Amino acid sequence: MENKVNKLKIFNDPIYGFITIPNSLIFDLIEHKYFQRLRRITQMGMSYLVYPGAHHTRFHHAIGCMHLMQKALNVLRFKGVEISEEEENALYIAILLHDIGHGPFSHAMEHSIVNGVSHETISLLFMERLNEEFNGSLTLALDIFKGNYHRQFMCQLISSQLDMDRSDYLKRDSFYTGVAEGNVNSERLITMFNVVNDQLVVEEKAIYSVEKFLIARRFMYWQVYLHKTGLVAEQLLTRVLKRAKELTNSGVYLNASKPLSYFLKREVTVENFSTNDLELFSRLDDNDIISAMKEWQYHDDFVLSNLSSMIINRDLLKVKVKEERIKESQVQKRLKNLMEEYGISEYEASYFVFTGDISNQAYNHKYQPIQILKKTGKTVKIGKASGQFHIKALSKPVTKYYICYPKDKM
Repeated sequence: MENKVNKLKIFNDPIYGFITIPNSLIFDLIEHKYFQRLRRITQMGMSYLVYPGAHHTRFHHAIGCMHLMQKALNVLRFKGVEISEEEENALYIAILLHDIGHGPFSHAMEHSIVNGVSHETISLLFMERLNEEFNGSLTLALDIFKGNYHRQFMCQLISSQLDMDRSDYLKRDSFYTGVAEGNVNSERLITMFNVVNDQLVVEEKAIYSVEKFLIARRFMYWQVYLHKTGLVAEQLLTRVLKRAKELTNSGVYLNASKPLSYFLKREVTVENFSTNDLELFSRLDDNDIISAMKEWQYHDDFVLSNLSSMIINRDLLKVKVKEERIKESQVQKRLKNLMEEYGISEYEASYFVFTGDISNQAYNHKYQPIQILKKTGKTVKIGKASGQFHIKALSKPVTKYYICYPKDKM
């Protein structure tokens, strides 16, 4: 179907208002089926079981990131940083496609179905595929995305501690969850960007905005991303997929969509991820998983049916979060009770009784530290510039431990 389309479309975004598409190549990438799939992938995985408003998608987020990139480039050009049209385009493409490899419910797939193949790896494969389709027009974007481009600040706009990705998801996730403490003023922060010695820096007068950004990030992790209910739901989802794969591999038939069945049967690794795998992966989204679990909750397998039912009906495992490691004796006691009550093996019971840890580090002072540009023209790391205990506290990784187990009646 060939038709002439007006490619200068505008999105109305609840966060930033009107977002314009900068050119026809970006328009064509947004129109592509690989990118449109992101409309069917939730940005926050299972978090909507905690925050009912958190149903926004990766599509939303990617468009928002592109908008912030437009702002950032305008600011830097205004301050005399030279950015060619080709570089500008490449930055839009790289940020737009940075999450294109996310599977259903974001992270659960990486730990179960495409075991060990990260979403970054799949994003890269999608971008390379699109580069072939668009006659090499994504080559520079790929260089920047991989962090290989000689202008370091451009790579930092895509991936660093103040990148456009974080700037959008903190603001967007706080809006859709209703958790006001995460609401960062990303546009104010971007207005204070500059470039010195090819590094992205923030002007000194924005130091409190940077601090607030880091504090908001820490808060959002504990309150939202690592919320114990969201955490247990994601763990259950990973286990549903793991069990489904085990059953499929032992010859049990499971009702599932064609792409989901394909990945349940196939052992996918980074080395053997083929073009066909990529094509089938591009047909997978949240709907495949939800509809499969709706069926599987009635399956004969004790583990699969109970896990699926728990997620579909939001009747999750109990979870306790502690400051110290969980004692093995606690785990064994709960496993034994479950085995006796339902006449299941220890292996089956281990799907419902397990431990893990969560950690949160709002700021990593070793990895690309945030540089502050002083009025004198000198740059210093934010820890030195702010002279406050905040940065030290935010740099300290905090780890907590959890145990999950069934409520009294399963």
